[in-house]
Amino acid sequence: MANSFVLNEKSYHGPGAIQEIVTEVNNNGWKKALVVSDPDLVKFGVTQKVTDLLDENGIDYTLFSKIKQNPTVQNVKDGVQAFKDEDADFLISIGGGSSMDVGKAIGIIINNPDFEDVVSLEGVADTKNKAVPMIAVPTTAGTAAEVTINYVITDEEKNRKMVCVDPKDIPAIAVVDPDMMSTMPASLTAATGMDALTHAIEGYITGGAWPLSDMFHITAIKMISDSLRDAVANDPAGREAMALAQYIAGMGFSNVGLGIVHSMAHPLGALYDTPHGVANAIILPTVMEYNAEATGEKYKDIAEAMGVDTEGMSQEEYRKAAIEAVRQLGEDVGIPADLKEIVKEEDIPFLAQSAYDDACRPGNPKETSVEEITELYESLI
Repeated sequence: MANSFVLNEKSYHGPGAIQEIVTEVNNNGWKKALVVSDPDLVKFGVTQKVTDLLDENGIDYTLFSKIKQNPTVQNVKDGVQAFKDEDADFLISIGGGSSMDVGKAIGIIINNPDFEDVVSLEGVADTKNKAVPMIAVPTTAGTAAEVTINYVITDEEKNRKMVCVDPKDIPAIAVVDPDMMSTMPASLTAATGMDALTHAIEGYITGGAWPLSDMFHITAIKMISDSLRDAVANDPAGREAMALAQYIAGMGFSNVGLGIVHSMAHPLGALYDTPHGVANAIILPTVMEYNAEATGEKYKDIAEAMGVDTEGMSQEEYRKAAIEAVRQLGEDVGIPADLKEIVKEEDIPFLAQSAYDDACRPGNPKETSVEEITELYESLI
């Protein structure tokens, strides 16, 4: 079977990259944007960096910000209606995964109205048409939603997250400007950075991994290990490196899948509104221990990418070293050690079943079960 790789039509990187939004709008002849951004980014003036640019250049737009931290089916429906009401012809999504996931869903539904119930998009939906063109502007260095074919929407009626996978939803243009990330607080920088590391590690060991994706993931692991601590300290060079590293990780995992770290994190967001990056960061070392026996020599590569000298180490030793390096990075940037403050013991059966049913679970390198996922949750509380 042939492997495939899907990326943006174009991407821009580096300080000041948002200026290219104007170039792309003019070159493509787009007339009116629905700007999708979350309320906090609007409140704190981050979204305004882009809308000021649109105002200065006479580009018409309407702002849509009815988005929750873990966006819902209703958020998407409201966004679809706003796009129609405003007679928009393209999208600009500004933010982390929440804004971009809503933007992707809006863009797909506008051009594939058979899926306007939103819930039918779960999994790999049989859409026929490419999404409305979207310019994606990340404000966090972690989700890589600007370069992925995935998006996640919460079905509040069932308290679960729907993972949607569709190559037709990928943003046409990604604008990765570290200046848009400069106001991220340390805690968010840490959580989103560890999310990016989870993407890179899970993508590297997933069953679908192959040499092209491996190249991206190992590069991302090294860059994140080298730069996340500095980014959390608000060092400009660290922030710029993380902006690129998380994009590189996204280029890889979007095309090969993830594993049960994400499967276990998704229901925490749906049930408790836990920030996705925090959930991933807490779960990652524990699941790495669980998966170790199914990863061949890959933990040696991970350990070395994170700065560990593995010369003379046995397989058991370099696997432990890789896990410890991940755990130490999380500790250094302030990630909690466990889920005790998040998970209620009586919810574990529901969480475990939800994780097992999650679309990311089949990509895990080791076969699992509801019972084993239950034990993983229990070990973290």
